[in-house]
Amino acid sequence: MSSQLHVDKHVSYIKSLGENKDDLTYHLTAHLRMNAIYWGLNALCIMNHKDALDREEIIEFVMSCWDDEAGGFGAHPDHDAHVHSTLSAIQILVIHDALDRVDIPRVVKFILSLQQPSGVFRGDSFGEVDTRFSYCAVSALSLLGHLHELNADLTVQYIRCCKNYDGGFGQCIGAESHASQVFVCVAALAILDRLEEIDYETLGWWLAERQLPNGGLNGRPEKLEDVCYSFWVLSALSILNKLTWIDSDKLTSFVLSAQDPENGGIADRPGDMVDVFHTVFGLAGLSLLGYPGLDDLDPVYCMPASVIEARGLRKGWQALPRRAVV
Repeated sequence: MSSQLHVDKHVSYIKSLGENKDDLTYHLTAHLRMNAIYWGLNALCIMNHKDALDREEIIEFVMSCWDDEAGGFGAHPDHDAHVHSTLSAIQILVIHDALDRVDIPRVVKFILSLQQPSGVFRGDSFGEVDTRFSYCAVSALSLLGHLHELNADLTVQYIRCCKNYDGGFGQCIGAESHASQVFVCVAALAILDRLEEIDYETLGWWLAERQLPNGGLNGRPEKLEDVCYSFWVLSALSILNKLTWIDSDKLTSFVLSAQDPENGGIADRPGDMVDVFHTVFGLAGLSLLGYPGLDDLDPVYCMPASVIEARGLRKGWQALPRRAVV
């Protein structure tokens, strides 16, 4: 079990992900490529190694995924535009200060076209709806400086209808509460300055109860712990200013125990195969917990706090104090 964060190993692991283009797994994950690049870049930013990946190469890939017919970004060249991959593309370009490469009015039009009469957003032209897509739309419009064009009241109305008796939020109306859906709904409400829709005390307790005896967090009752919930749960708690409601030392130990100390990367739980998804969200959780040497992460946008502050978008979240490097 690792007791410290293996930063150099994790940086090397992330750099290696784009080098194995002959690996079958690389091609089977094409539908996640844009998201994966954002996850990797964000992880590097948290570890203060943003320049470990070539900036121009990343921007070139992002722009190669532009769907000119739709006005948004796909996950891979020649893939249809989707609001999730569009958000990841915008996040990457904002981090690299390259939004000038984008036809912003067309992206805004694409995102707004996905909102349904109920207020929820479709992910793409095929019709799937999910509160995740509502967050993607709200976050992307905010980063683009066009949040004022959104029908905010209609958006909030749908999120309100997804709130459950336990204080949490579901994927759609009537769905059970889930930590990842809590994040997207709470963060969307934070961006829209509508946090009064939340029952702070009830939701805070539901989130705190996600911690298991081994220190890890689960996404809903009676499920196993998973490193990714270190972000989904902590992000919401930080927005609610209730991070002290969980045992931070035990959670830190759990995340560190899921590392591969030899080849880098973080898994969903100790002993499993690492991946970039759990790597970034494990690091994001550690940042919010004040782990020494990491950069500050904005839990509302899941991006470097300095980038969000520079755009004047910071909301009233709180992380635990950054501990000094021993």
